[in-house]
Amino acid sequence: MNTSDLPGSAPEKRLARKPRVIVTRRLGPAVEDRMSALFDARTNASDMPLTREQLVEAMQQCDVLVPTVTDRIDGDMLAEAGEDLGLIANFGAGTEHIDLKAAAAQKIMVTNTPGVFTDDTADLTMAGIIGVPRRVREGVELIRSGEWSGWAPTALLGRKLGGKTLGIVGMGRIGQAVAHRARAFGLQIVYHNRKRLPEAVERMFGATYIGNLDELVALADILTLHCPAGPDNHHMIDARRIGLMKEEASLINTARGDLVDQEALIAALESGKLAGAGLDVYPDEPHVDERLIRHPNVMTLPHIGSATREGREDSGMKVIANIRMWADGHRPSDQVLSGLA
Repeated sequence: MNTSDLPGSAPEKRLARKPRVIVTRRLGPAVEDRMSALFDARTNASDMPLTREQLVEAMQQCDVLVPTVTDRIDGDMLAEAGEDLGLIANFGAGTEHIDLKAAAAQKIMVTNTPGVFTDDTADLTMAGIIGVPRRVREGVELIRSGEWSGWAPTALLGRKLGGKTLGIVGMGRIGQAVAHRARAFGLQIVYHNRKRLPEAVERMFGATYIGNLDELVALADILTLHCPAGPDNHHMIDARRIGLMKEEASLINTARGDLVDQEALIAALESGKLAGAGLDVYPDEPHVDERLIRHPNVMTLPHIGSATREGREDSGMKVIANIRMWADGHRPSDQVLSGLA
């Protein structure tokens, strides 16, 4: 495909002035200082998510908007954007919060920052894969409550990892990074993906492709999700599929909250159908259902899969690189093509 024919436009020539950039959340001093040096940049000192009205106002006042996953940008909002808005330089890899087709129709380019959070998210996923079967949260609570009476042969018995089956739904960058780590713990890897990986890659991870998601769900002792949000994946793990899971299996979700039917998950946890869950994302963030918080073997984390200093700074620098390429009249390598005609 000739990129010059793609919807969304880079300036025909270098901008004659510094691009006016509005950043919707705080991105850390190193990134913000660099933006201030290169651009006419305005940051969000309060770090509170912008309202719908504030986002529209921002898009009417800038050349480049730098949003995050907390900013929902739909077609109606984009229709009200100022004529100078030419780039939405998203901070993060996921772009399901942006109406890509509407942006293309408005000739607004969208970029993201793929790859920088792969290892960070995979590391946190492993915390759940290890911590839930070994009942780590219960152990921590026992110590903190002062109720631990000492070692006993039958106390807090969990499940060993070696020889168990890890089912990975979504075998992109993060799914593969999880498989790489999990293999070292002796887990048997099965995966489901829109497209099967090359045989050489499967051999590298010791992974077996399962084309039917129901079959994979039924095989897994631990099920971990690494796929994007969207209409096709909404509640992909619903009551029916949870019903297919093994008794006392575990579910790990560090991807997106709406991949799982939360009510069905809670019911399975409370009935003992599932042994536990490791959750870093929720359908109605920042709200977390009290039933999940109270459950003794649910690791509830505050969306910190990508929360490392190194990863966040790398993502910010990718945003800066994308803006500079766009302002220089070039197409950034991180232009998002999904949803574009």
